[in-house]
Amino acid sequence: MPPASSTNGGNTSNNNISIVWFRRDLRVEDNPALAAGVRAGYVVSVFIWAPEEEGHYFPGRVSRWWLSQSLKHLDSSLRSLGSNLITKRSFDTASTLVDVVNSTGATNLFFNHLYDPLSLVRDHRIKELLSSRGLTVRSFNADLLYEPWEVADENGCPFSTFEPFWNKCLNMPYDPAAPLLPPKRIISGDVSRCPSDTLVFEDESERGSNALLARAWSPGWRNANKALNAFINGPLIDYSVNRRKADGATTSLLSPHLHFGELSVRKVFHLVQIKLLVWINEENESGKESVNLFLKSIGLREYSRYLSFNHPFSHERPLLSHLKFFPWVVDENYFKAWRQGRTGYPLVDAGMRELWATGWLHDRIRVVVSSFFVKVLQLPWRWGMKYFWDTLLDADLECDALGWQYISGTLPDGREFDRIDNPQFEGYKFDPNGEYVRRWLPELIRLPTEWIHHPWDAPEPVLQAAGIELGSNYPLPIVEISAAKERIQEALIEMWQIETASRTAMENETEEGLGDSSDLPPFYYPQEIDMEADPEPTRANNLQTTTRRYIDQMVPSITSSFVRNDEDAISVDISSTREDGRAEVPTNVNFDDQTHGATDQDGAAVVRNNAVLEFNPARLQNRLEFSEESSSSYTERDGGLVPVWSPSNLSEHFISEETSVRTSAYLQRHPQSHQMMNWRQISPPLRSWEVESTLHPNAIG
Repeated sequence: MPPASSTNGGNTSNNNISIVWFRRDLRVEDNPALAAGVRAGYVVSVFIWAPEEEGHYFPGRVSRWWLSQSLKHLDSSLRSLGSNLITKRSFDTASTLVDVVNSTGATNLFFNHLYDPLSLVRDHRIKELLSSRGLTVRSFNADLLYEPWEVADENGCPFSTFEPFWNKCLNMPYDPAAPLLPPKRIISGDVSRCPSDTLVFEDESERGSNALLARAWSPGWRNANKALNAFINGPLIDYSVNRRKADGATTSLLSPHLHFGELSVRKVFHLVQIKLLVWINEENESGKESVNLFLKSIGLREYSRYLSFNHPFSHERPLLSHLKFFPWVVDENYFKAWRQGRTGYPLVDAGMRELWATGWLHDRIRVVVSSFFVKVLQLPWRWGMKYFWDTLLDADLECDALGWQYISGTLPDGREFDRIDNPQFEGYKFDPNGEYVRRWLPELIRLPTEWIHHPWDAPEPVLQAAGIELGSNYPLPIVEISAAKERIQEALIEMWQIETASRTAMENETEEGLGDSSDLPPFYYPQEIDMEADPEPTRANNLQTTTRRYIDQMVPSITSSFVRNDEDAISVDISSTREDGRAEVPTNVNFDDQTHGATDQDGAAVVRNNAVLEFNPARLQNRLEFSEESSSSYTERDGGLVPVWSPSNLSEHFISEETSVRTSAYLQRHPQSHQMMNWRQISPPLRSWEVESTLHPNAIG
C-alpha cells in the first residue's frame, strides 16, 4: 500500500524515500529497481551523466544522440505516472549520489546490475559508501535472462565456450523471470532542493548529422516495444533465410534498444518463445528455425556479459595467451583507408561508408569489415573495436569485445587465426546483386553485377563505360588477398618464435619475458579521425613500409596525459598470487535482495591496459574482491582488483599461466586531483578451450 500523501507542504522527509538510479535501463516496464522503489514509497528517479569515468570509452556521437532522445522519452513516461527524471552532470557518480541523498532525504537506493569491470567496481563502492551512511542499497537483474553466477558447468566453474553455455541456459531447471508490468502510478519524493542539470550531448557541429538520425531511428522504450512487435509479427518468420542479405532491413534492428535498456531481454525472450509455440503447433519448420537462430543471437548477448563478468579484461587482451605475441601491423594509413571506405574491396568499403553515414551496420557486414581489418590488414583488433565504439549506435563494450575477439581468433571458440575471408566471395553471398554496394559506393553504380565485387578484374572497356578509373576515382586493392595470406603465415611463425623465446627466458629466469608490452614503446589509437578521402589512394603492398609490434595492443591513448614512462611498468608474479588473488562468487549469491554492508569508503579503480579509470584519488592501492564466504562484503588485498569469480583449473595455454607478466598502467587525471599513481593489474585465469563453435561478432543485428 503506497504511503499517504504528505501534509507538510510536500515535505516527504519523514517518509520512506527511494532513489531509483537509472543507467542502461531506460524503461518503466520490467524495471525491477523502479518496481522496488514504487513498492517502498516515494520515488526520486535519477540519471547521472559522468562520461569521464568511462576513460577512453567515452560515448561516440551517435550513441550520445540516442541516449539524449531516450532520456527525453523516459522523462515523459515518468511524468505521465506522477514523477520526473532528475538529470545530473557529474565527474564522480558516488559523490553526486550522496548529494542527491542529502537533498532529498532518501533512505533507499535501488538500481539494476551492469557487468563491465568499471561498473562492477563503481557499484560496489557506491553500495559500501551509502550503506555506511545508513541507507538500504539493493541491486537487481534487469539486463540478463540469468545472472552470470547462476550459469556454471558441472564443476561449478564458468563455461569457456559459447555452445555449452547457451545449452545450459536453455536447459536451466527454472525459466527466466517473467517481465514486470509498468507501475500504474509513481509517488514522487520531494525534489525541490534537487534541481536537474542541463545535459549537453552534442555540439553545433554534430547537430546536422544527428538530425538525419531521427529520420531512421526512434529511440525510447515505447518505440522499442513497437519495433519488437513489428519484428516478431513480420520479418522473424523469414529470419533464417533473409538474415544473410546485406541490403534491406532483414535483421531485428533491436540492438540499440537493448543496449540502452529500453527493451527488456526477458520480454524479448518470452514473446519469441510464445511465437515459437504457435509455429510448433502449426508445424512451421521455417519459423522454428528462425526463432532458434534469433534466440542464439540473444544468447550471444548474454554470453558477452558472462565473459566480461568472469574475465573482466576481455576488452583489452586476447583470451589465448600466445596471441599476445602476434606482430600486429601498425599502419595508420591502412587504418585511415579502412575508416574511409577506400580499401579497394567494394563490400568492405560500402560497409564502412554506411557505418560513418548512419551509425549502423548489418551484422554480416560487421563480420566482413572486422575480418578484413584483422586478417588482411592485420591491424590491432582493439583499434577496430574502439572505432566501432566511436561510431555505432549500438556500441556495446561487452558485445564488441566478444565480436572482435571472435573474429581475431583470440577466443577459444573463435575463428582460426589464419582463416581469411575473401571480400569478393563474401559479396557473392551477402550482396549477390550488388545493390548494397551500389547504394553506398555511387562511383560503382554503373558497373555490371558481374564485376561489382572485383572491379580490378573488369576489362578496361567495361570500366570506361562505367566511368571508373581504378587508382583515381576508386582505389586499387590496398592489399592483395594472396599477399595477405602469405603475410599472416609469416606473422604466425614469428609469433610462435617470440612466444617460445619468452617462455624459455622465463623458465631460465634470465628475463621476465621477451616481447613484453613494457619493453617496447607503446602505440596509441590514432588521434586524427579525418574522413576526407585522399584524392589518389596509394597501393600499400610493400611489407617493408609497415611496422609490426607484438606488445599485446596496449589500449591507444586518447589524451596526452597517458604518455608512458619507464618507471610506470610494474612486475606482477601471477603464480604467487593465484591462491589468494582469485576469490570466487558463489552460485548462491542473491544480488536481487542483498543489502550490502560497508567496510571501507575509499575509492577503487579499474585497470585498462594503459589507463586506470579513477573514481576517488584516495587509497587506490587497495584491492577489492568478491568474497567467497559472503556476498555482502569484499576482501581487500594488496596488488590489484579482480571483481570476478574464476575457475581453479588452469591451462598452460593461457596468459594467467605465465610465471611473470609485466603490465603498464596509467591513471586518468581525476578532476579533483592531478596526482598520477601506479596500479597493479592481474590477469584473470582462464580454462582450457576445447569446443569449436560459430560465434557471431554482434549479439543482435
